[in-house]
Amino acid sequence: MRLRIKNPQDFWCGIFFVAVGALALYLSRSYEMGSALDMGPGYFPTWLGGIMAGFGVIIAALSFRIAGESGQDPGDWAFRPWLVLPATLGVYALMMEAEAGFVPSLIVLIIGCALAHKDVRWRETLLLSIFVTAGAVALFSYGIGLPYRLFWWSH
Repeated sequence: MRLRIKNPQDFWCGIFFVAVGALALYLSRSYEMGSALDMGPGYFPTWLGGIMAGFGVIIAALSFRIAGESGQDPGDWAFRPWLVLPATLGVYALMMEAEAGFVPSLIVLIIGCALAHKDVRWRETLLLSIFVTAGAVALFSYGIGLPYRLFWWSH
């Protein structure tokens, strides 16, 4: 009996979740844990990292199947999302740091993330960026009052 990877995307997603969860557990180890009723600064990242690693193990395990013909090579994955998504997050962070504004930064983030897919539908992407940005502004700026500068010309 030989295990083969049936779904390489799930396998690599599971590995990524385990890695990020393990990193969260490692980085939060020096914080005071506290309890569920009196949470310390390490409580949330520790539990979130553990839950994320657990989901990663389950997702990666479900990507396997027992000996069959149609398994895919785990090397069959695209480089485009691995390059575009971190670059887009970097551009978003730089735009926020340069005080370009929350609205243009978020629109660039959403459109940039859409470019990670090989079949971009521009009308849907533009509508998504407009509605998600409007929702984020309503929630973060007006709902809970975070002091984000909406545009470079606003205060």
